[in-house]
Formats: sequence, C-alpha cells, structure tokens
Amino acid sequence: MLIIPLKEGENIERALKRYKKKFERTGVLRELRDRQQFTKPSVVERQMKLKAAYRQKMQQEEM
Repeated sequence: MLIIPLKEGENIERALKRYKKKFERTGVLRELRDRQQFTKPSVVERQMKLKAAYRQKMQQEEM
C-alpha cells in the first residue's frame, strides 16, 4: 500500500500527481498486464534479443 504524506498547505491535485508517479514506478500495472496471458520463456528470450539488437543498431547509427 502506498502512503503519500500530505505536506502543510499542499493541494490535493499535487498529492494525486505524486501518488500516480509513485504508483507507476512500482510497476504493478505493467506486471498485471504481463500476467494476463502466458508467454513461453523462449518467446520472451527472443524478444529480448531483438530489442537488444535494435538498441545496438540505433547506438551505432548515432556515432
């Protein structure tokens, strides 16, 4: 459970913004979406390799 202490004189919109940012950093929503369907470990590994190759290609093009 996330706890966001309210500072003296802080408005509720600012506190909600801090809560949303903190919630996003925890990764709960991302994990929930990942768990909705099972992906085989071999598929996950293949996707990671493709992402790594793409990142490496983009970095080499920058130089």
